[in-house]
Amino acid sequence: MNKRKRVVVAMSGGVDSAVAAALLMEAGYEVIGITMCFNLKDSEGKKPSCCGIQGIEDARRVAYKLGIRHYVLNMQKVLKERVIKDFCQEYLNGRTPNPCVRCNQYIKFGVLLKKAIALGAEYLATGHYARIEIRKKAKGERQNYFLGKAKDKNKDQSYFLYRLSQRQLRSILFPVGDYTKDEVRGLARRFNLAVADKPASQEICFLPDTDYHAFLKKQIDSHINPGPILDTHGQLLGQHRGIALYTIGQRQGLGIAYGYPLYVVRIDAKQNSLIVGRKEDAYEKNFIVKEPHFILRPLKKKVVLFVKIRYNHKEMPAEVSLSGRKVKVRFKRPQFAVTPGQSAVFYDRDVVVGGGIIECLTADEKRA
Repeated sequence: MNKRKRVVVAMSGGVDSAVAAALLMEAGYEVIGITMCFNLKDSEGKKPSCCGIQGIEDARRVAYKLGIRHYVLNMQKVLKERVIKDFCQEYLNGRTPNPCVRCNQYIKFGVLLKKAIALGAEYLATGHYARIEIRKKAKGERQNYFLGKAKDKNKDQSYFLYRLSQRQLRSILFPVGDYTKDEVRGLARRFNLAVADKPASQEICFLPDTDYHAFLKKQIDSHINPGPILDTHGQLLGQHRGIALYTIGQRQGLGIAYGYPLYVVRIDAKQNSLIVGRKEDAYEKNFIVKEPHFILRPLKKKVVLFVKIRYNHKEMPAEVSLSGRKVKVRFKRPQFAVTPGQSAVFYDRDVVVGGGIIECLTADEKRA
């Protein structure tokens, strides 16, 4: 390892990025900390703990303890343009987006990576739980970079990083990827960092709390309109509060008393309607992925990979094949709540092959 190489660390104010900075300092790098600031708050004035005032102050204290430079970068404009606008529009269109994927793609490893390079850094480091593997090729050929799962499979965040490119991976470090969460907290205590026991941040960092309904109502309330709830045969069962407030597989909050539990099995944005049915009606086997991205190279033939359809979904084997600009996926066994708007990520064992955004199919294609 070449000592004194400069690295910018994205410091959220949490324990993971703090330990990432400390480990890089210990390894001999010149470390600069940057905290992204999103000046969002809800109607009651609450600000997000991550990337808000508290996060900035915690990151600043860690930087002072480590003796490194620390800067705050206002990302409000790019967050609104690249993440929040898409977040709201996807829900209005009856889809369930994953803002963390877009944040990584456009903000952390887009704008922030460019800022790190402009500061003369060779790398941008974050506190993500993931690993980067370099595989050397024949003499004279470029090295290939692979994105792998973290040591701590319960904290692995490779799912959110599938849109990284070879160019980006060459300039990224994930220092905590080889540690478990408990080990990271132990390291924070060894480094005497005040955030050692700080609770993990919430899932969507720009929300003041976990109530995304309240956030959507504030942002797009005039576009959220009630409509019919239908069963799978087209029978009217009730009225929903707006399709933006529901997702595939949802059971709670339908407001319908029925002879058996009902689940959202489809959202029809054109008709502004929810289709509900039994739990087994929410299982699907086939779907199409749009906007595919591959870490190394596109698929040339149909292959069997493990596919993860949301962050907390256990990846399952499926046939995956590239068809034009889209990918066809066929699970060996039907999976619950294959949700348009979410990302489907393809794995070869512990290595991310690529992924894309789940797109809705016709009823016939779904049941093929």
